[in-house]
This record gives sequence, structure tokens and C-alpha cells, in this order.
Amino acid sequence: MQDTVLRALGARHQFQEGTNIKAWLFTILRNVFLEQRRRKAKETEILSGISRESDEMSDRGAALQDHVLDLSVLLWRLPQVLREALILVGAQELSYEEAAAICDCPVGTMKARVSRARAKLAELASSVPSTPMTES
Repeated sequence: MQDTVLRALGARHQFQEGTNIKAWLFTILRNVFLEQRRRKAKETEILSGISRESDEMSDRGAALQDHVLDLSVLLWRLPQVLREALILVGAQELSYEEAAAICDCPVGTMKARVSRARAKLAELASSVPSTPMTES
């Protein structure tokens, strides 16, 4: 609901007087929902693809699989906006401009989100005892 309200306020100039505001808001809500479902499906696809690749490796594969699982757990501990920014720019290899357009925010905001997400992920990884991510 919050995303819907924020997007509606940001696009209030697009609302046409005399039309049904409830229908307009439900359209925005539906689009937000579908976007989140697509994003979740893409995240799952990326993480399962990495997991499948690591399964095919030998001894090093087992360590990498643990690393991927740890990364998956740590990614889900990030706030949604930071996780979304990191997945779009890092995993999906979109440019900051493309990711900012998807998230409907300025490019500078996207860069800050990715930076904060990387810092938070490193912080989370260093706080987890004895994981492949913290051993060097």
C-alpha cells in the first residue's frame, strides 16, 4: 500500500480529473504487485542458478554452495530497497540508470542504495561466525 501511495503522489500530475481515482489507484497497486512478483521470481531464478552451478563442482563446489546459501540468507536480511538495488545492479548487471528507472528513483539514490547494500552485506557477513564469506 505504501508503494502505491508513494507512486500515486509522485504521478499525481498524470491523474485525469473526472476519472475514477479508485480505479487509478488499483491500477497502480496491481502494477506494484506484479513488479514485485517478477522481481521475486528473478531473484529466485538467479539464486537457484548459482546454486545449481555450484552443485556441479567437486570439493570446491560444496564450499561455494555454502557460500551461495549464506549469501542468499544474508541478502534476505537486507531491507527490501537495498536488496532490490543490489540485485538489479549486481546480479542482473543493469546500469544504475536502468535500475533507477525500474525503481522510479533518481540515479544518485540508486547509487547510494547499492553502496549501502554492499556495506550492510559486508557487515552482515563479518558478523556470521565461521562462514566461507568471512574466511580468507
